[in-house]
Amino acid sequence: MKESTIDDCRIVELGKHHGATGNLTVVDNGKTEQFETKRVFFIYDIPGGVSRGGHSHKTLRELIIATSGSFEVYVNDGEREQTFTLNNPSKALLLPPGVWEELRNFSSGAVALVLATIPYEPTDYIRDFQEFLKYKREQ
Repeated sequence: MKESTIDDCRIVELGKHHGATGNLTVVDNGKTEQFETKRVFFIYDIPGGVSRGGHSHKTLRELIIATSGSFEVYVNDGEREQTFTLNNPSKALLLPPGVWEELRNFSSGAVALVLATIPYEPTDYIRDFQEFLKYKREQ
C-alpha cells in the first residue's frame, strides 16, 4: 500500500513460554497479527558492515525476528524515518507494504527470520530509493 507510514511499523510481542528445558516462542499462521505466512527465509553469516534489504514492497507484509544476535531495521515512508533494534526472539517487527527497509548493524552470529505474506515475486519489489519516493508521491 502506497499510503503506509512508519506508524504502521511496530514491534509485536510474540510471547515466550519458559520452562526448565528452555524457552519456546510461537508464531501461529493466521493468528499472530492476522499474518498468514506464504514464504519463510533466514538471513545469516552477514559480513561486518553489510546491509540487507534496501527495498520496499508493493503488497507484501513482513514479520522480522532476530532469532539469534541483534540487528537494526531502518524504515522510511518517504517523509519520516525510524530505526528499530531487534535482539529478542520473542519480539518481531511487523512491516507493511509501502515502507522502505534496510537491515543493518548485524552482530556476530545474528540470524534474521523473515515471514512474508506472499511468495517471492520480483515485480513486488521497488529496489531503487528514488523510484520508491516517486511511487509514494503518486499515491
